[in-house]
Amino acid sequence: MSPENKTLIMKNENDTKAFGLGLAEKLKPGSVVALIGDLGTGKTALTGYIAQGLGSREMITSPTFTIVREHRDGRIPLFHFDVYRVNDEEDMFEIGYEEYFYGDGVCVVEWADLIEDLLPENAIVIKIKYGKNENERIYDVRGI
Repeated sequence: MSPENKTLIMKNENDTKAFGLGLAEKLKPGSVVALIGDLGTGKTALTGYIAQGLGSREMITSPTFTIVREHRDGRIPLFHFDVYRVNDEEDMFEIGYEEYFYGDGVCVVEWADLIEDLLPENAIVIKIKYGKNENERIYDVRGI
């Protein structure tokens, strides 16, 4: 039985924090969270709350120029990907993405739609859209 799709409305930063912390409780080694959304929709903010929920105390910033940042100080390592600048799948092979995706940590991938074919079948996919006002976001979630 495949997990159902859900649409959730995050009315503010507190909702985003609660969602991220709650999601982190459900994650285990080998979990992949694929984030899809326009610039400024809060992908990195959500990643920060997931990291916090995993016990990381490190500052989470977008790894735009390094593709992946490792945060190993939580209960499970977090590997934070930003694939916006990935030109093709070969770039992902060069950084050894499979070791991350199928390894001992949790992977959060920003701009995941750019590498959709490489995502595991069981990835949690969160499509983030702007809501009615500047603080509201709509999450279309699959895989939880």
